[in-house]
Amino acid sequence: MLIGLTYDLRSEYLAAGLSDEETAEFDREPTVAAIEGALQSLGHLTERIGHARQLIAGLHEGRRWDLVFNIAEGLSGVAREAQVPAILDVYGVPYTFSDPLVLALTLHKGLTKTIVRPAGVPTAPFAVIEQIEDLQRLDLPFPLFAKPIAEGTGKGVTPASKVNDAVQLKSTCQQLLRQFQQPVLVETFLPGREFTIGMLGTGDDSYALGTLEIVLLASAEAEVYSYVNKEECESRVEYRLVRATDDPLVKQAEEVALRAWRVLGCRDGGRIDIRCDASGMPCFLEVNPLAGIHPEHSDLPILATQLGVEYRELIGRIVGSAQQRIKATPQSLAQKFDAATRAH
Repeated sequence: MLIGLTYDLRSEYLAAGLSDEETAEFDREPTVAAIEGALQSLGHLTERIGHARQLIAGLHEGRRWDLVFNIAEGLSGVAREAQVPAILDVYGVPYTFSDPLVLALTLHKGLTKTIVRPAGVPTAPFAVIEQIEDLQRLDLPFPLFAKPIAEGTGKGVTPASKVNDAVQLKSTCQQLLRQFQQPVLVETFLPGREFTIGMLGTGDDSYALGTLEIVLLASAEAEVYSYVNKEECESRVEYRLVRATDDPLVKQAEEVALRAWRVLGCRDGGRIDIRCDASGMPCFLEVNPLAGIHPEHSDLPILATQLGVEYRELIGRIVGSAQQRIKATPQSLAQKFDAATRAH
């Protein structure tokens, strides 16, 4: 197959004047090179495409691919991760990972929890604060936890995210509303163990690959898996492999993660974050259906490596999942229209 690669290269945005934090979710050259190398070792031809605007230009020039391996995060907006898949859908070009609906929904942490909770997925009580006056109607016991509604990589999460009284809560929410220009998710603070669970596959064929426990070291910012802790994870965090066969709590967490993955309609691969409440119950935190995939620094490949799954095999499983569901899907109207217009 000819597989195109879509991505947001961090160096391009830094060169344009964006800050380190603004570009924190974007990928570096070694990540793109690693994916490309893995795909080529699996026998595929590859072509680098780049970000959404470069994709649009390529499509306009008539370039097409059998599959696009998409890790583009998008530049702005609550639905930014959905932009590249939506463009590909217009032209009927198949791609890895979730569709625009899922990517737009799951970036909004409040809407995601609203969907999974009625489906029986345990999650902490929460509220969405769109303006500071919304705090007057908040009826949740302290301590609470506050973070931006639609950021990744721990952006906006600091020790101040855990709040113990109304004064702290107001101050933290004001700061987050001002800095990120988006609503704030406020939820009951979960004091228990924290896990990130690797997910592979789609629908009934999906499964939990395995689980890493997030263990904050003495050098870490305490109690929160913060932006700083993530950026300096080599010295602040231990990613401890834990197995469902050895620990009933891990088994329960993986069951929660799999239920959430299927309820949300996520595809091919990603991660789900779980944290336990005061009673020890695993609670859904959030899902990353477009998880980082650097072979040495991203959680999903770290987990796979600890389980004996080589990076090449991980990429192969993701592509295999995409191929399987694409084969089972009838030709779309977009594909028919694109083929007809290109023939003329």
